[in-house]
Amino acid sequence: MKKKLGIVGFVSTAVSLCCICAGSVFQKTVKVDAKEMPFCVQNCAETQENKGKKDHLNLRAKSAYVMDFGTETPIYSQNEKSRLPIASMCKIMTLLLSFEAIDEGILDINEEIVVSERAASMGGSQVFLEANAKYSVNELIKSIVVCSANDSCVAMAERIAGSEDVFVERMNEKAKEIGANDTLFANCTGLPKEPQYSCAKDVAIILKNLLKHEDYYTFSKVWMDNFQHPKGRHTEITNTNKLVRFYDGCDGGKTGFTNEAGFCLAATAKRGDMRIISVVIGEESSQNRFDDVRTTFDYAFANYAVTPVIEQEKPLEQTVMVSGGKQKFLRVYPKDTYYAFSRRGEKGNITLETRLFNVKAPIAKDQQVGEMIVYNNGVEAQKIPLFAYEKVEKANFFDCIQDVAKDWNAR
Repeated sequence: MKKKLGIVGFVSTAVSLCCICAGSVFQKTVKVDAKEMPFCVQNCAETQENKGKKDHLNLRAKSAYVMDFGTETPIYSQNEKSRLPIASMCKIMTLLLSFEAIDEGILDINEEIVVSERAASMGGSQVFLEANAKYSVNELIKSIVVCSANDSCVAMAERIAGSEDVFVERMNEKAKEIGANDTLFANCTGLPKEPQYSCAKDVAIILKNLLKHEDYYTFSKVWMDNFQHPKGRHTEITNTNKLVRFYDGCDGGKTGFTNEAGFCLAATAKRGDMRIISVVIGEESSQNRFDDVRTTFDYAFANYAVTPVIEQEKPLEQTVMVSGGKQKFLRVYPKDTYYAFSRRGEKGNITLETRLFNVKAPIAKDQQVGEMIVYNNGVEAQKIPLFAYEKVEKANFFDCIQDVAKDWNAR
């Protein structure tokens, strides 16, 4: 449910920003609803169209998609919307719903779950859970992320939704909610069952949503570990995503394989401020999937860059006019950072739209006073709330007298 906020008016700054230097900043004042409102215009010398041509990476996958994490800008695509089986990559959605359940308080990371006989009998990739035994959510999630455990997936699904069937319904609902429209799940494991399918672009979108959960990286970086069973037994687990160990910057992802799907991989790597997501489907061998994703990572990091346009919690040079306060202007700061993404040596087109709410004293520190909307090539990319950097007390009678006196002396 979205909260509606009263907006006095807004100023749109339809200018271009250089994605390399981020331009300069200066103050300008315009009238909005008969009041003078300051706003920030960021500018660079010039912009130009992206003249780069799509490079051919000669991937061996049936389908592939590579994108920037922050802006979802596509870097490389190959049959990216072809509906194909994705095997265990569907566990990315299982993990996404699991982390969301933890965030919402439906599930506790330290909670113990009683494993059903059905979950314990899944087969395929597994950690050999004992039926009717208790396992912590932490251990179950670790086994899904690291070694793609089917039995742990079903145990989590039954705990969160009551049954795997209901959980799968939620998986499909979530897919539609986040724009993965060429995806249909039939189970929470990726084991063969008709009908089920996805595409490389959708898998990238689902993985991006999972990567927003910082706790995921606690598990995704694990290379080898022991999975503990209640009676002291343990199962050695090794990360199925070999790039976590053998590619600089890779810190997450999910493999998949069935005879029908072939060898699949969705992975992410981060260097500096830039995070890349790469997905390949339908490779002929395990080595091919790792080699192809490595190729896409190398290509992305060599040819693209990100530059911060708006920096989180850094006060803007822009100030907001305050009505009825002890001070007339208020400094503001953005809640989030926005990185402009572009091909190296080229310039992008970023537009900032500043919306200021009805700012009337008293104002508390960290109170939201507006928002900045970022457009990338005319398409809305992100909304960033603006907060008060300091408090502003309400002006009293004597403050008003002093203001009148200052105005009189200034004449």
